Amino acid sequence: MTTDEQMLLLQEGDRLAAELARWFAAAPADRLQFVGRTLTTNLVHVFMATIEDVTRRAGKPHRTLLLQDEVGWPEIVIVTADGEIRERLAVMTLLQQAFFSGGRLRTAITAPLQAAVQATSEHLTTRALVSCLKAKPVLDVSRPYLTRFLR
Repeated sequence: MTTDEQMLLLQEGDRLAAELARWFAAAPADRLQFVGRTLTTNLVHVFMATIEDVTRRAGKPHRTLLLQDEVGWPEIVIVTADGEIRERLAVMTLLQQAFFSGGRLRTAITAPLQAAVQATSEHLTTRALVSCLKAKPVLDVSRPYLTRFLR
């Protein structure tokens, strides 16, 4: 991943942190920033790798690119082997689908996020963030995209 791509993800992680501040108002800003950046970076990497791996194994390989949209926000562009753009997905849309439902934080995400925000050590923070990323809604976020691409 290039430095520009990393910067895009860090900025998007900061936007997620600002959204999480609504739910965890008492949390320190630097802790929320760390949580937002970590969740964003890991979810985007896993999503992109999953799309590429599953479509390749199914014999319908797709590539994923992290680019900026027309206003400078990060988006995942999914491209077929012959270069046709299949989908453009704003990273914030991906985050919203994984972590929120109906404008509210998903129930399966709330406890691990609370634990990450309140953790007293790096080890506990990491464990809580891993639990968050392993939550069913987060793991299922790539399913509708894969279903479309494998038809």
